[in-house]
Amino acid sequence: MSDAMTGSRKFRTFNVIDDYNREVLFIEVDYSLKSSRVLWVLRHLVNRYCAPTKTRMDNQPEFIAQLAHQWSQANGIEFKYIQPGKPMQNAYIERFNKSFRDGVLNACLFDSLEDVRVYTEH
Repeated sequence: MSDAMTGSRKFRTFNVIDDYNREVLFIEVDYSLKSSRVLWVLRHLVNRYCAPTKTRMDNQPEFIAQLAHQWSQANGIEFKYIQPGKPMQNAYIERFNKSFRDGVLNACLFDSLEDVRVYTEH
């Protein structure tokens, strides 16, 4: 997801949800989230919870990069991409994203990334 702080500086969030347990596993916040950062988060989650057999995600550049493809093959995790323009194929995360936008991103004016991280953690 994307949003902006009070100074108009944009930031992004990478939200990871366990569909089966309906649990938020991780929310990464930064100015830019490249594929290497996404993979860092995924490695952290695999070490913490164990590797899933499949992961469903959007087809954003950071998810479809060659680095991500190689990592998924090396770890035996199948990346299942939703079709472009079909957010209902990932309905649970879309519902979470709406709640996150309403309850966190639109609820506060953030001055720094640390503010976003603290409020998101809470």
